[in-house]
Parts: sequence; structure tokens; C-alpha cells
Amino acid sequence: MAEYLIVAGLSGAGRSTAAAVLEDFGWFVIDNLPPALVGKVAELAALPGNEFDRFCFVVGRGGLESVAEIVPAIEDLRASGARVRVLYLDASDEVLVRRFSGTRRRHPVEAEGVLEAIQSERQLLAPILADADVVIDTSETNVHELRERLVEMFAGREAIGEMETSVVSFGFKHGLPLEADLVLDARFLPNPHWIDALRPHSGLDEDVRDYVMSSPEAVEFLERIGDLVAFLLPLYAREGKSYASVAIGCTGGRHRSVVLAEALAGRLRAQGFALEVHHRDLKR
Repeated sequence: MAEYLIVAGLSGAGRSTAAAVLEDFGWFVIDNLPPALVGKVAELAALPGNEFDRFCFVVGRGGLESVAEIVPAIEDLRASGARVRVLYLDASDEVLVRRFSGTRRRHPVEAEGVLEAIQSERQLLAPILADADVVIDTSETNVHELRERLVEMFAGREAIGEMETSVVSFGFKHGLPLEADLVLDARFLPNPHWIDALRPHSGLDEDVRDYVMSSPEAVEFLERIGDLVAFLLPLYAREGKSYASVAIGCTGGRHRSVVLAEALAGRLRAQGFALEVHHRDLKR
């Protein structure tokens, strides 16, 4: 059975990049397909002899007037039994204004100014955001980093119907990861940042890992969240979620959260869960 990915989001947040990356990895990308034709594409995909089994519909770049129609089209596609995921690309108003100012492009939404246009588009896209399986905030993400994230999520040939899971480390001072289903706070643990010998290192280094995990509270925290996540993931999958993200945060996203994200991922993999690990703020 074919699978479908709907790519939506704010103008300037990376839809063009996403479309190009997905096409490189074998997705049949259709840009600005009228919602009324989504079902027709699904019918054609089911015909014998069709060589494509992964379709990507990019929404919103050519006509925002059809955005309201895409949500019912997505619901109909899901009702057919096909695997359907919605990827929403977001960014802050400030960043989007800067991007449009830098490129001198006109915003597709008519408004008095760029900021007003962005805010109007955000309201128009709210129903799609509410229906999204994956949300990626590209405010602090360059083209190469966005490509890496998309490759992690969508380049593989994972089994149809299998829920994809990621563990994300992040820094609270850089904002919450929008895609997270479960957010865990590790700021109660001793901070390696205040140790001169450890500050330049990251949670991927052995000395930082040993320091963080030398705390009895870190060991117990890992055990408790490991049990919680192992309990939740099958329940998410049973409810039809196609993507689940567990985020662990510390202050800056370079030490404690990285150590715990790696440790949690290792624990879950040992129990048979397939997942990806992403360290959002490691290079900051």
C-alpha cells in the first residue's frame, strides 16, 4: 500500500527545501495539488503496475485559498487505510520577517506588511498544524540541518504502519522543540557547565557522561523515564500515531540532556524499540 506525506507550513519556513530533499530520496513530490485531486491520486496509486509507493503533497505554495480544503482530504485519505503523515514547518515571526527582507520576495498573503502577512498565514494554517504528526521549527536551522532532520525521518524504507520514534535533546534557553510529544526536564541535575574541565566538552564525551551519570538522581531519573516511555510508545502506536518524539532538556542543550538522551535511546533500543536520536542544540 502507498504512503503519503503532506508537507505544509509557513512561507519561508523550508517547504521548498523539504520538497527537494524528499524527491532526492525517492518520494513522488506533487506541488500545489488541488485538494479535490488528492483522492484521484490515491486511486491511481492503487492501480496495478504503478511504480511509485511514496507520495508527497506540498500544500500552500500556490494557493492559500485551498488550504481549508486539505484537512478533509487528509481525513479521507486516512480513512482509506493508507499511511498518512503531515509534516508542518514552522518558524518564528521575527525569523520569517528577516528571511523575506533578505530575499526581497513578496509574501503570498496580501497584507499591509510582511509581519501582518505572516500572522494571517499562521491563522489560515492553524487547522493543518493541529492535524500535524511532525512539527519542525526551522527558526535556528540552516538548510543543511533541515536536510539532516528530514533524512532521519523520511529517507528510510521503514515498514508501512510502523511508528517512528525520536529522542531529542535540547536547551530550554533556546525554546521548546515544537515536535515533542513528551518533554522532560533534567535541569535539577548537577551542571557540567560549571566545571572548567568539562565546559568545552559535550554530553557525547565520556568525561561528561561519567560526571552526569555519577549522580544517583540521574540513574533513578533514567530508570523512571525509561519505564514511562516504554509504557507510552506502544499505546501511542495503538492509537494510530505515526511519529512520536520524546524531548529531554537542560539549560543549554549540550551536556545533561545529551547524556540522558543517548542513555534513554540505548535503553529503549535494548528493549526492541527502533528510534533516532537528535541533539538539537549541541552545536550552539
